[in-house]
Amino acid sequence: MTAADPTMAALTAAVERGRAGDRLGARERLAELWRQVGPAGDPLHRVTVAHFLADLQDDVRDELAWDERALADVAELTDERTARFDPGMQVRGFLPSLQLSVADCHRRLGDPVAARRHLAEAEQLVHVLADDDYGRLIRAALTQIRDALDEGSTDLLRAAP
Repeated sequence: MTAADPTMAALTAAVERGRAGDRLGARERLAELWRQVGPAGDPLHRVTVAHFLADLQDDVRDELAWDERALADVAELTDERTARFDPGMQVRGFLPSLQLSVADCHRRLGDPVAARRHLAEAEQLVHVLADDDYGRLIRAALTQIRDALDEGSTDLLRAAP
């Protein structure tokens, strides 16, 4: 990673807090970061905060709203901006995970048509991911969500993106 980015550092700390079991504290911290960044703030910050804030919601409808916000905001994100944070990062690398998150929310809400539409978008984009831990995680989630859709399941999946 390149230049220090205090917002991304605070975001990472909040995500780690949530993964350590403090979902409420992490959600509150990310919501505070969202207020600081604002709707016209740095697109990298908006996309990342919204994407991770979605994972901390207790209601799938709220999760979907945050995931859709992240997906909408990624349209303003540029490779130039992502490279200032991490030279190897590109916008297209965000898209499979964002599409899968939206697909999984629609699946859990019982809307297989919307879920399959977003799953198809993710399937068309997944080739941009490297064969690394992240790429394998997203490919496994794609398979898991597709299988759950085929089974008609609306259950929460353990390893969804």
